[in-house]
Amino acid sequence: MLETADSLWHFWWLIFPLGGVIGGGVRAVAAANERRAERRMERYRLKQQAKIAVAEAAGRGRGNESAYRREIRRITAHHNQTDARWLSYETDVAKLLDFPMMTDMRDPLTVAFHKARQRAEFLRPEHVDDVLDDRDAQLEYRDAVSDYVTAFDVAEAEAIRRRRSDFSAGDQQRLSRAQHLLHLAEDAAATPQERRSAYDRARRELDGLIALPAATRSAIERRVAGEIEA
Repeated sequence: MLETADSLWHFWWLIFPLGGVIGGGVRAVAAANERRAERRMERYRLKQQAKIAVAEAAGRGRGNESAYRREIRRITAHHNQTDARWLSYETDVAKLLDFPMMTDMRDPLTVAFHKARQRAEFLRPEHVDDVLDDRDAQLEYRDAVSDYVTAFDVAEAEAIRRRRSDFSAGDQQRLSRAQHLLHLAEDAAATPQERRSAYDRARRELDGLIALPAATRSAIERRVAGEIEA
């Protein structure tokens, strides 16, 4: 036993190299463990960042959707308001005869207004949700309505400025007579014969003078026919 111990003692000088190897191994293992822990933390951090980014994107998406919905409704309201302004000419022939340029398709401003109106109507979404995910369609509709409103404002301002000045004195008298006759045709106090006669005479006064839109003619005829048949 003592002999064995003596033999081992002769190799005491190996303790230091082996200690270094063992210590290096321990340090290497510790470093590897540390790197693995760092990688786990990095993966966790990246996953958390991804989750946050997804949540923020979803929040922005919901915010954008609400903003787009409000914008489309605002644009549609402007569209409807301008339609109503135009309808006031189509359904009120007396007003239309005061400002005949609004239906004069020989005038460039009138042509531009009607083209803009048709384009805006073509691009109008049936429902807000139809274009909610299509920003290009939203912007195209917005620009079309803006052009429509602007073209109508310009045409109406010019029509009010000019009134009947484009017509000769004789034609202006015909317009005035037609207005008077149409008022008589809608007058419930007049007899059916008077109303019918007034309506026929008004059409003759306007014949070849103003080309009324089909919707305007239909509205007049329905209204006058109702008064005559009442």
